[in-house]
Amino acid sequence: MSGATRDATAARPRNFTRVDYDKMIDAGVLGEDEHVELVGGVIVQMSPEGSAHAVTIDLCAEVLRRAFGAGFTVRVQHPLVIDPDGEPAPDLAVVPGEPRAYLTSHPTHAALVVEVAESSLAYDRVEKAALYARAAIPEYWIVNLVERVVEVHRDPTEHGYGRRVSVGASDVIAPMAAPDASISVAALLP
Repeated sequence: MSGATRDATAARPRNFTRVDYDKMIDAGVLGEDEHVELVGGVIVQMSPEGSAHAVTIDLCAEVLRRAFGAGFTVRVQHPLVIDPDGEPAPDLAVVPGEPRAYLTSHPTHAALVVEVAESSLAYDRVEKAALYARAAIPEYWIVNLVERVVEVHRDPTEHGYGRRVSVGASDVIAPMAAPDASISVAALLP
């Protein structure tokens, strides 16, 4: 093996499993409050959270708690175990059950996942959408702060979501898992 081949081989990144990632957190290598997540075996540094992003998360959490009610928990920036190499921490995940149901392990499925996007818009549209679709998350919303719309993704497949529509501030939407809810898009935007 030549030196050039050996150098190229040595430069390959090492992917991590969810088990590796959790062990790093347990050992203190990664702090529980660090802004990182595991996506496709790669530990990804999340963007710093600006005030508009934080307010939007709070608004969405409030609206989704009312829309879904009892029987669901709205988790804010907490891990969601979706595959052996993925443990993202979406801005919001609406999961079945009460909070204590996840005392010993993170949820493995969500009725709805929401990402708030400004600087991360391209990443959320491509990488995150593909990730959540492969995990069969039935509905994924991007609260797009750049264009002031909510991008609604439905019908997950191995290759992405089959349907995507953008709804503006004057529109209303109903989550698939709470079809009787009528959510004003304006209530989700800062």
